[in-house]
Amino acid sequence: MREQMQRMKVLGAGILSLILVMGVARFAYTPLLPLMQAQAGLGVAEGGWLAAWNYAGYLTGALTASLISDLVLKDRLYRIGLVVAVVSTVAMGLTTDVFWWSVWRFVAGLSSASGMLLGTGLILNWLIRHQHRSELGIHFTGIGLGIAGCAVAVWVMSQWFDWRTQWFILSGLGVLLLIPAWRWLPPPDRTSFTVGGQKMEDNPPGPAFMRVFMAAYFCAGVGYVVSATFIVAIVNKLPGLEGRGALVFLVLGLSAVPACIVWDFIARRIGYLNSLVLSYVLQIAGILLPLAGGLAPALLGALLFGGNFIGAVSLVLTMAGRYYPTRPAKMMGKMTIAYGVAQILGPAVTGWLAAGRGSYADGLYVAAAVMAVGTVLVLVLKGIEVRENAAIAVAGSDPV
Repeated sequence: MREQMQRMKVLGAGILSLILVMGVARFAYTPLLPLMQAQAGLGVAEGGWLAAWNYAGYLTGALTASLISDLVLKDRLYRIGLVVAVVSTVAMGLTTDVFWWSVWRFVAGLSSASGMLLGTGLILNWLIRHQHRSELGIHFTGIGLGIAGCAVAVWVMSQWFDWRTQWFILSGLGVLLLIPAWRWLPPPDRTSFTVGGQKMEDNPPGPAFMRVFMAAYFCAGVGYVVSATFIVAIVNKLPGLEGRGALVFLVLGLSAVPACIVWDFIARRIGYLNSLVLSYVLQIAGILLPLAGGLAPALLGALLFGGNFIGAVSLVLTMAGRYYPTRPAKMMGKMTIAYGVAQILGPAVTGWLAAGRGSYADGLYVAAAVMAVGTVLVLVLKGIEVRENAAIAVAGSDPV
């Protein structure tokens, strides 16, 4: 009973940390973007560049995470990241200068990486060490809750408060999230054994698998970032959907809440790579549906997109933890570098396209095309996995 209570507190710390670093510090920008454009003079292209700076910070954090092996240092940086998430959120309301907004979006990206990668790695390490199922579905509900919570908060607050005040209120919410996210995660255990005395050993895939895996995850990053960043602004500009972007973003967030748990069950039945293929295909549909016109396709698209972009992330990072149980954040960081590069290029290209045509919608077509390439790459991964497993089986059967 005590062990189960401790498990719930650890998972609770992870959920609340993701609501803070991914919801408040990162995704609050998406529903606030139209308001900042209307009230603070933020231009269309500049909106794309601010998103790119956020993802540049995330990429920098992912690179740092991939280089760190020491669990104590990871734990320290995770906690610093929680504080930085709150500081960067406060700072967004203290200026109207695009340069400083860019700086603080970059800093917010750093905090997102600390919570998403270091925090997730610490939690997965704790679950494996304490012989719980090494799945992250419950943990990743924090991302969907963060998205949905920020969408609701901005929609409600917009009735009374301007863009600046909303950043300040979100900062106060961030402080409330920080306290349990900090206190409920225990210090890491640096031994290489589980509590039952079993040795934790890494079993990494081959180099060819890793190269294709990172390329496929890059494609997922492009597919994710355009919709996640610009969906509110895109929907608001579609005929007859003015002001409906926040509702679509809310549905996106709500669909992401149970998605990772659902994908855990799917992966148990059909395997992780088959699950990734299915997730990619459904995400393509989710990206394109809002462009069909009308509220119903936009909501259905948000439902599919929200349920599948986070599913892909959860599946990939869980696979990383299974390959490297002793140091999951190391491979998570490498995978997220690929995802992070996509998150820099995607908003920048979308902003550039929007500057010429006055709409972010063209970015959705680009994102869907890249996701189609990613689907093919995951199918290639299945072939590589079969060959690698066959080679291991042959090597194991050779006489010594």
